[in-house]
Amino acid sequence: MAQNLTQALILQESAVCAHNYHPLPVVLTKGQGVWVWDIEGKKYLDMMSAYSALSHGHCHPKIISALEQQSHKLAMVSRAFHTETLAPFLKKLCELTALDCALPMNTGAEAVETAIKAARRWGYQVKQIPKNQAEIIVATENFHGRTTTIISFSSDQTYQADFGPFTPGFKLVPFGDSEAIKRAITPNTCAILIEPIQGEAGIIIPKTGYLTEVAAIAQDNQVLFIVDEIQSGLGRTGKWFAYQHENVQPDGVIVGKALGGGVYPISAFVAKKAVMDLFTPGSHGSTFGGNALAGAIGLAALTTLESEKMIENSAALGDYFLAELSKIAHPWIKTIRGRGLWIGLEVNTNLIQARDICLKLLDVGILSKEAHDKVIRFAPPLIIQKADVDWALSKIKLVFS
Repeated sequence: MAQNLTQALILQESAVCAHNYHPLPVVLTKGQGVWVWDIEGKKYLDMMSAYSALSHGHCHPKIISALEQQSHKLAMVSRAFHTETLAPFLKKLCELTALDCALPMNTGAEAVETAIKAARRWGYQVKQIPKNQAEIIVATENFHGRTTTIISFSSDQTYQADFGPFTPGFKLVPFGDSEAIKRAITPNTCAILIEPIQGEAGIIIPKTGYLTEVAAIAQDNQVLFIVDEIQSGLGRTGKWFAYQHENVQPDGVIVGKALGGGVYPISAFVAKKAVMDLFTPGSHGSTFGGNALAGAIGLAALTTLESEKMIENSAALGDYFLAELSKIAHPWIKTIRGRGLWIGLEVNTNLIQARDICLKLLDVGILSKEAHDKVIRFAPPLIIQKADVDWALSKIKLVFS
């Protein structure tokens, strides 16, 4: 009967919801910490964390408390007025990034669009690039969102098919190749926009020194260095931000996902004052961005990550998890790579597809999701404990046995 209910609910959703996702066949109804339950009562370990949006785990009490208290006090008035929650939130975000100002938005894609607008305006007003000629250098296999402008500089044709015409002004270079960036720079280049580690591409980690080289190239050529930390930031890789694994300081940082504590969409573009001061009243905005509720939840998300030492936990358990996974020898496994609690297991697609393994993991109580049909992602909430990791390892080994 329960299985029939699952199938019925999936069919009901399929009838009224656009088919722009391909979910695994499970209907979830409850979550607590690192665990979720489906409508049949089966328990699963969440190894996806909603693409890092659930880094605090499901229903973290401090996040829920901030949500409840602020929602009963003042939730929404738009940025036409000041609120008491915005300044403390953005001040904390600026301190963590070592930058000066932040512009709050809602979704990661909105924050990327904000960064693009900021970079172009800086290019015209500061670097004096001729009108409408600004160029931004981006990396192949990037994923920064799905708006029309953002997919315009994707190298994945599945994101672009039948959505043209596309926005000009972007140059694609191979990810991890700093020399290619150097060759792509022209007098009209205003920014370099990259992910420190590419998530949707399959947890692709560039060679050590790549970010240092890119930062130096940007500085030498009067170009902004902007990093997209929407998935990789806020502790996912064992540092507050993935760029901190190298001694670099970007001109701008894009954040989102975990910033909302797993309960509310919050994002921001954080940058140096020389960039952010170019925004003037009316030049950019968002009805919901930076509202009173977002300020309270965002501050709670940041302070909870810090006070509960989730970044340190990500570093320690991430190293352990990666080392133990790497001991699994199986012809299905091509390679395993990761940093912190962000690990990709690439499969041999000549033998099996990543989704097939995700379905097998689902059967044994682990929620994961494939990336590009060839990589299984393991990215649990940063509150996970060693006993939970060991439980997951036992189930993963069972699947590969």
